[in-house]
Amino acid sequence: MNRSPLAGHSHHWADYGQEDRENVMFRRQFLKTLAVGAAAISPLAQKSWALTSTGLLSPIELAVTKRSIEVNGRSASVFGLVQGNGRSGLVLDAEDGFNVLLSNTSDEATLIHWHGLTPPWEMDGVPDNPAALLAAGEKRHYRFDLAGGGTHWMHAHTLQEQSLLAAPLIVRTAEDRARDEQDVVILLHDFSFRSPEELLAELQQGSAMGGGHGGQMPMDHGSMMSNMAQMHGGGMPMGGMAMGGMGMGGMGMMDLNDIEYDAYLANDRTLDDPEIVQVEKGGRVRLRIINGATATAFTIDTGSVVGSLAAVDGMAIEPVTGTRFPISMGQRLDIVLQLPPGPESLPILALREGSEEQTGVILATADASISKVATRAPSAGPVLDLALEAMLEATSPLDERPATKTYPLILSGSMTGYSWGISGDAMAVNPDERVRIVMRNMSMMAHPMHLHGHHFQVVGINGQRIRGAVRDTVHVPPMAEVAIEFDANNPGRWPFHCHHLYHMAAGMMSFVSYNRAI
Repeated sequence: MNRSPLAGHSHHWADYGQEDRENVMFRRQFLKTLAVGAAAISPLAQKSWALTSTGLLSPIELAVTKRSIEVNGRSASVFGLVQGNGRSGLVLDAEDGFNVLLSNTSDEATLIHWHGLTPPWEMDGVPDNPAALLAAGEKRHYRFDLAGGGTHWMHAHTLQEQSLLAAPLIVRTAEDRARDEQDVVILLHDFSFRSPEELLAELQQGSAMGGGHGGQMPMDHGSMMSNMAQMHGGGMPMGGMAMGGMGMGGMGMMDLNDIEYDAYLANDRTLDDPEIVQVEKGGRVRLRIINGATATAFTIDTGSVVGSLAAVDGMAIEPVTGTRFPISMGQRLDIVLQLPPGPESLPILALREGSEEQTGVILATADASISKVATRAPSAGPVLDLALEAMLEATSPLDERPATKTYPLILSGSMTGYSWGISGDAMAVNPDERVRIVMRNMSMMAHPMHLHGHHFQVVGINGQRIRGAVRDTVHVPPMAEVAIEFDANNPGRWPFHCHHLYHMAAGMMSFVSYNRAI
């Protein structure tokens, strides 16, 4: 059974087994964003370094930097991930593999996680799992093969992610490069002038300016299981209570947003001064949208142009058309637009879940008249549910074979005391096994659950078997059950966690560990 030791301080170190001790140490390291300095790389990481730094030609140089941006008329100091030419993020060709020299030019120790890629475990970019933080002034070389193309991103696996230590990571295949499409990359973020440490402390003290009700339904496990059974058998729409706003009106206890941010950004800008992307009349545009927000889910609104959802989390799906598409934290969407033949000014908006705030960019032809778009919408953004997830079908699903191991997990927690966790047996797997994880969310907040080092297929929603999308992050609404399966083909000790930054920092992380020496 996994515990959440950081949620309280009444436990003694000796009360925990070896795995619990490792988890405590891991979460303590997660919160140490400033204190490492010139930390040494672990022996395992040193071994990997030697193996991957020989015979390399012209790696792409990528730097962790400090920079200033303007938000709401104020200057803000934030992080950046930039190439030598000053361009933010990375665009790679899949055939070239991943060959990056990462340097830390900031004054804080950090480490970068390559979200959506499947590197060897020692290159995953999670502090002390197994590699040490990258000290100020240090460089580290990463090289591994890429499994394919896709819209991915990279970010710190520390509280520094809140301070914009994130950037797009786009991988293109030969097929991608041959398409007659214009790529438009949109990185969404939520921004605060307060430090992430202050935000977390306020949440734990119950004094954050939350968007929810500041409390939760009591954690009566039996009554919650009864509620879930009624939802499964009583005609509850897919997605459970999050469907159609029922979480707010029907239950009255659901918490959507636990932090009120100062701004919501698309490519570092608000709608008061949005990025305007020039497009061609009648052209095709592929929106590569990344939700890099730490604690905010959105719905993408393409307005007057119907979009075709072509990929989720960088993995192709059978196209789904529409004008509104939900995106939780850590997820990515590829939406293809066929623009009309005349002059066009098309806002691409990200509507904050359960609230009127919005952000976005504007696509415009050279001769278009561009109107100002307000930072607040006329009505609150939709509450995310699983209706779209239930419709998705992977173009390259996992091969059909039964799972050899199944792990039922309970996602639990409360705004009271700000304690979050994952309960269930330790997830130990053997190479080449098909592994099934069944998640039941018994809390009153949604959790975007992310698995490192693998892609999984969504195979069940609220007890109904599906052959859904292949992805790496799935949204699990309150009182909902989501089942995923993956092949154990990348040995390591891989984090499995909620991609709400503060839920993860407060204990909502587990691990998939391989049963052999790494």
